Amino acid sequence: MELERARREYLGYLSVERGSSGNTVEAYGRDLARYVGWLAERGVRDPEDVTRELVEEHVAALVGVGLAPASVERAVSAVKGFHRFMVADGICEAFPTSDLPLPAKPARLPDVISVDDAARLLDQPFPQTPAGLRDHAILEVLYGCGLRVSELTGLDLRTTLLDEGLLRVFGKGEKERVVPVLGTAAEALAAYLERGRGALVGRRPTQAVFLNVRGDRISRQSVHAIVEKYGRVAGLRGLHPHTLRHSFATHLLEGGADLRVVQELLGHANVDTTQLYTHVDRTHIRRVYLAAHPRARE
Repeated sequence: MELERARREYLGYLSVERGSSGNTVEAYGRDLARYVGWLAERGVRDPEDVTRELVEEHVAALVGVGLAPASVERAVSAVKGFHRFMVADGICEAFPTSDLPLPAKPARLPDVISVDDAARLLDQPFPQTPAGLRDHAILEVLYGCGLRVSELTGLDLRTTLLDEGLLRVFGKGEKERVVPVLGTAAEALAAYLERGRGALVGRRPTQAVFLNVRGDRISRQSVHAIVEKYGRVAGLRGLHPHTLRHSFATHLLEGGADLRVVQELLGHANVDTTQLYTHVDRTHIRRVYLAAHPRARE
């Protein structure tokens, strides 16, 4: 069987037997069409003729044309899955990707805003309307509690324990954690719940904390738009909700918080993920050094 026919069978397998999403099948289809076409240009059309050297050369070519690291990783996953399928299905015996590692992703430092930028964003005047109170609470909770967007939109009244200064949050894999909601975040959230949310509730009762104008649970897309809108007003163009989460973690660490505590607040399973936030700026490091070391000053 030629590689192109095997490619089509693999995509059918992904769609029907594996139940992969349409987006995944489409993306893998593009990656493998490029891979099979690249091999055909080198006269390779039979799966048995594909060697480890050819696979590695293809991966190097993807990197060489400037493909994003995440796109290269997905393409390699597609190629590995394709060859695994062909061996398992008896199409060929050659398995050139049996121990092919995924390309290492370069560590990318999170985007953060400064403490002054955060103050400018959150201290701007918000409309004293139900939507304005909601928007203010959304921004305060994202920055004050370090939530992911999905965690914020998933907040329910029964998991919002303002009297105790706590939020019960469900993160990745429905893993539950408890985070404090204090200070201006608690004040903004209380103001919204007392004076804003009731006006947004529709005909259908809902436990959702944050609602859209139709009374339904607010969407991730709407939260992104709200953050971008108020960020633009504060002079922070292209502001993203995750930037507020990154800033929450970075500002805690700069303020002296323990790395393990920040890990718990963020809901990271591995402390190595939290370690990315230790990229405090050089002026902060210098300031701490000057204040702490007995021989740093003349």
